[in-house]
Amino acid sequence: MGVPEEDTNSPGWVFKPGGAVRGPGERRAGRPGGTAGSDRPGSRLLLQLKGIRMPLNDDQNSDSDSSRLSESTAASSDSEYSRQSFNSDSSSKPSSPASASPPKVITFDELMAATRNLSNWTLAHEIAVNANFCIKHEDFPQNSFAGTVKQIVHKAFWDHLESELNEDPPEYEHAIKLFEEIKEILLSFLTPGANRIHNQICEVLDTDLIRQQAEHNAVDIPGLANYIINTMGKLCAPVRDNDIKQLKATDNIVELLRQIFHVLDLMKVDMANYTIKSLRPYLWHNLVDYERTKFQEILEETPSALNLTTEWIKESIEDELSSISDESSSSPGADSSSKPIISPTLVLNNGYLKLLQWDYCKTIPETLITDEVRLQELREKLNQLKIIACISLITNNMVGAAIVDVPDFADQLKRISLPLLEGMNKKSFDLKEALNAIGVQICSKVNKSLTERGLPTLSEEMQSNLMGQIAHIVEKNNPVCSLIDKRIQLFLRSLLALPGVQKCMPTMPGGLSVIQAEMEFVGSQYASIVNFNKKVYGPFYANILRKLLFPEAPIEKAEAETAGN
Repeated sequence: MGVPEEDTNSPGWVFKPGGAVRGPGERRAGRPGGTAGSDRPGSRLLLQLKGIRMPLNDDQNSDSDSSRLSESTAASSDSEYSRQSFNSDSSSKPSSPASASPPKVITFDELMAATRNLSNWTLAHEIAVNANFCIKHEDFPQNSFAGTVKQIVHKAFWDHLESELNEDPPEYEHAIKLFEEIKEILLSFLTPGANRIHNQICEVLDTDLIRQQAEHNAVDIPGLANYIINTMGKLCAPVRDNDIKQLKATDNIVELLRQIFHVLDLMKVDMANYTIKSLRPYLWHNLVDYERTKFQEILEETPSALNLTTEWIKESIEDELSSISDESSSSPGADSSSKPIISPTLVLNNGYLKLLQWDYCKTIPETLITDEVRLQELREKLNQLKIIACISLITNNMVGAAIVDVPDFADQLKRISLPLLEGMNKKSFDLKEALNAIGVQICSKVNKSLTERGLPTLSEEMQSNLMGQIAHIVEKNNPVCSLIDKRIQLFLRSLLALPGVQKCMPTMPGGLSVIQAEMEFVGSQYASIVNFNKKVYGPFYANILRKLLFPEAPIEKAEAETAGN
């Protein structure tokens, strides 16, 4: 019998974003614990790559700071996938979707191997690109069913241990097992080469010796506990110093052992986060090759794992052909008989732009699964910024003369709008109601400014028109909303067209000045995701593009036509 453990698949251990992971020094299995919580990392991704859709929760969100990527990912030239990689056949076998083939029957071992690959792939990507990634120690809510069950089980365990130690003579067997577990956890914190403290821990917490002492009723439990606390004080992070002090002030031996295990759990989280922090530079330096290799392994186990990506690129090609056709029909001198020339770079960039308007109830392309949460957050942020830009444009057009002398009105408008638009991605959010509230506050702010300057306030009709125009933003095909959306797309398209080494931002289109700083920040995050994705999956995209754009052309001709673009 051992101490009840907080199951690392329960809310006791959480990594952000995604499922739970077990840190260094994990305890042996077989002890009572909490109920299972999060899915294993990669389980959803495995089902997606196998063609089984699992819709996302509407309220699923990761930490708001989790979308920043290193600027070093921004360097990715078009030639990597449009010219040089376009001739590469590095992924020719896996990138051929076997859509007409019968379902492949896989063994349990193959399924577990694929799951391990997915777990490693997604976890390495998250650690490397998310500077705020960490493991957090969280517990069940106290009044929840799981929390109540855990509390009952833990209390039963510690009450039983206390009754054993109070017997005459005391029963030490379960206490000895606890000391054995503590010894293993302490040893797991040691770095290679720490031989002196390693030998000391093994000598003091020698379970065979403690058993011999127990046979003669000579076990010094307070002395062993004191040694454990002092050793923990040497090994713990500074943030745990207060916890160690509280342990030293605890007199009840059973409560002391209970608190020792609690602090050891916190130390395991600290150790896991320290390991993650140490690994991050190495992972980042080798991430492109690592992710490409891991994805190649997944493709070999799941040959259909590029089907969604192929569909995504195919849709982008069709959109581009439709756009070229529209332009040709509007140009009287255009030669409609000539075959349109499509740039693979443009096709891919258009595909990336579509991700910012993606319906995330649908499964995202396989090559973008690791960045799905970040892309979804960017889409939601852009929707919020679009609404603010629309409100600003309407307000300036209708009452511009009244606010022309208010230098910080744009900032005031954002301060009014942002809190009321918080959570607009949720299904329960009432956008029309929020816009009505924003309209009322803007009218109030404008009237206050006019009064302070000794000018007449807005008429009832003007206020009604202003609030009505703002409320109409929610309507489908609203002209102001469509205009702002096109300008946002123009800015992002220009951003993706910039050379990877260029650090400056493209010119901000008219009407977006009120959200310029926010657009540049979101744009830099978006460009980092896109450029890194091109680096990793460029060879796979090149193969798909070659087969879709030049199905009958030899490789040399395809390369020549692509280079010409």
